[in-house]
Amino acid sequence: MFRIRLPRPAALLAAGGIGAFIATTAVPSAYAATPARAGNCTIRPAGDSSEAPLSCLGVTASLDRLPAVGERTTLTVDVTAQTDVKRAGLSLQLPPALRIVDEGPALAAPTADAFGQRTGRTLALTPGTRTVKLAVKAVAAGPAQIQADISDIDRPDPRRAGHASVELTIGKAKGTTAKGISVTKADATRIDGPTAHDRPARPGAAAPAAPTMPPQAAAPGRRYAPVCVSGTLRNRFQSSEGGSWNRKASRDLPVSNANVTLWGRASAGGGTQKLATGLTGNGDGTFNLCYTPTTSVTSRVWAEFQTQAGTMWSVVDGYNRRYSTTSNALSNVSGNKSLGAVYANSGQSRAWHAFDTLNKLWWDRGSTTNCWTGNQKNGRCTPITIQWYPGSRDGTYWTNRDDKVHLADNDPDSGHTTVHEAGHSLMGKLYNGWWPYVTNCSPHYVNRVSSTTCGWTEGFANAVAFRAFKDTIMTWGNGSSMNLANDRNTRGIDRGDACEARVATALVDLWAQVDGGWTKSNTMMSRERQSTFREYFLTDRPNHGLDSGAKARRILYDHTIQY
Repeated sequence: MFRIRLPRPAALLAAGGIGAFIATTAVPSAYAATPARAGNCTIRPAGDSSEAPLSCLGVTASLDRLPAVGERTTLTVDVTAQTDVKRAGLSLQLPPALRIVDEGPALAAPTADAFGQRTGRTLALTPGTRTVKLAVKAVAAGPAQIQADISDIDRPDPRRAGHASVELTIGKAKGTTAKGISVTKADATRIDGPTAHDRPARPGAAAPAAPTMPPQAAAPGRRYAPVCVSGTLRNRFQSSEGGSWNRKASRDLPVSNANVTLWGRASAGGGTQKLATGLTGNGDGTFNLCYTPTTSVTSRVWAEFQTQAGTMWSVVDGYNRRYSTTSNALSNVSGNKSLGAVYANSGQSRAWHAFDTLNKLWWDRGSTTNCWTGNQKNGRCTPITIQWYPGSRDGTYWTNRDDKVHLADNDPDSGHTTVHEAGHSLMGKLYNGWWPYVTNCSPHYVNRVSSTTCGWTEGFANAVAFRAFKDTIMTWGNGSSMNLANDRNTRGIDRGDACEARVATALVDLWAQVDGGWTKSNTMMSRERQSTFREYFLTDRPNHGLDSGAKARRILYDHTIQY
């Protein structure tokens, strides 16, 4: 979803720096009108600033009291429906710090894994509100998030789904538990036992170079032999890709191209020094940072990882602060050491998932330079920035005002959603900050007609996600998905170039079957500006040597687009 907002002086001041040059577009009143309702449904799934479509299903969650360790409380979940739903899936997830002690007869027996406990059930809903209560107990101190999702199992669609969460920081003593959580800076999560779900290293031939870091900074002095500290950064997270409404896929994967800093103290009472910097390895998350000590034994050494890849992309919280995970400290270091597998803090797992998803896009971004797009030159690149925080209702959209992707609470669970929104940022960079005048796009639906301008901008973003994941499936943060593969006989997907699904699949096929990839197309887009798919296909492709002949037209025809 794309969004342009009117500038505010304070926001423009805060947005100064690398992205401040991008032109801000003032929105005509016709575009800024209240979003059209989906039928008679009026449930707002996100904050007032969001452009998420109104939904026919909603869910809220609340605790009757804030429990300290050892105390019980009642979790109340209200499910609201504004239409009949034959099979609605209610899914509840509690973190490891909370435990279900009585789910009652209304819910299935809970199951447990590394992410906590899950329970739920299938409901037949009629218009109205249904309440489910269950008893829970706090069993550990620290940040905790309860999540509730409701979705139409048979008709996966943001218009028939809802998400709610409760964030709290559990205290050890009575009365010390507080609302909200703070996980921007946190220690690594301890993981016991072997890791799983390893993936092979990604080939580096897909792009000219990895994101770059400045030269390593080492502590002064060369009296002693260099010391190297190695390890691997990993992340455990839940993924909508491969999951379902009641159980997302569990993943345990290395984190690629994350900025890492090695810190240390030469003596127990000494000051903290930056010893070295670098990036985790692409595809395997490894790091090996070396420094030259100034004493025979370094008292303490530790690593800090941030959700930033060189200067090319980052994930920030609501205050524009990057997330950081700090490893355990090594003591009395006098030679090469290993930190082993360092796991991103579990409260940050969605931030790290979104971060690593952008790495997937980076290696197949269709650029001829070491920037996101070929019209930006090395050393003068603009980054992609994602803003996310636990419980966020500020999503799901991108704005050209600050060139920032805004993701709601569970959006990062869907890699397709993350790349779709990053695709808008990519298009904005290709157009050098210009954006088409888009109509009838708030809200918009992947399988329905909107306008030719909306079909183009949203279809391109969908195509970026499909290319990154090598499929035609749209997933959402609640675990549901919709396959948008289509031809002339496909039902349930509107026809023509005002439907973003048709534009997206036509683009993917053009890139794969005609253009030999999407680099040539992106290069053309960086030199021309298109407001519709028609303009892209009929005017600009031929002018830049890209085929719009019989084979290309056949691809469009198969996706119900005829010119």
